[in-house]
Formats: sequence, C-alpha cells, structure tokens
Amino acid sequence: MGDNSLGGVRKMANQEISEMNRVFKRFDANGDGKISSAELGEALRSVGSSSLDEIQHMMAEIDKDGDGYISFDEFAAFYDANRNMMKNIAKTL
Repeated sequence: MGDNSLGGVRKMANQEISEMNRVFKRFDANGDGKISSAELGEALRSVGSSSLDEIQHMMAEIDKDGDGYISFDEFAAFYDANRNMMKNIAKTL
C-alpha cells in the first residue's frame, strides 16, 4: 500500500487509510475480511441507524459484485465516495 492505491480509490493520506481500516475492522465483527449484511446491520445499529430497508439499501449499493459481502475494496470505494458521512460514522465508533 505504499502508493496509497486501493482498487481505483483516489489517493488518500496515511491518516485517512488508517481511519478507513479502523472503521472496516469495526464493521467486520468476525474479522474474516468481509462485511456481511448482519455485520453491517449491527454496526449501523450502533450508530443509530437500524432500519432493515436502510441496511438492505446500503448492502445493495456497496456490494458491487453481488456476492452478499462487502469486500475491503468495495468498502474503500464507498468510503471514498461518501467521505463526510463515513467520517461522522467513524467518530461514533
């Protein structure tokens, strides 16, 4: 990761990458390197968003390959595109 490239995500400062990794790990409760819809739901509930519709909508938006999981690259692209929202979520985790 020395060149700050994350599967098409624009260059990020090391601090931003560290924060994104921290948030991903918080969402990836079982540490398997991917976020399931259950893990997404649990993380969103912890920041006050618990609607099943919201969880399903976010899962569909972020899970680009449709495998039912959010990979780190998918998460990184979403994080990059929704930087302000993700920074607000990061503050609560």
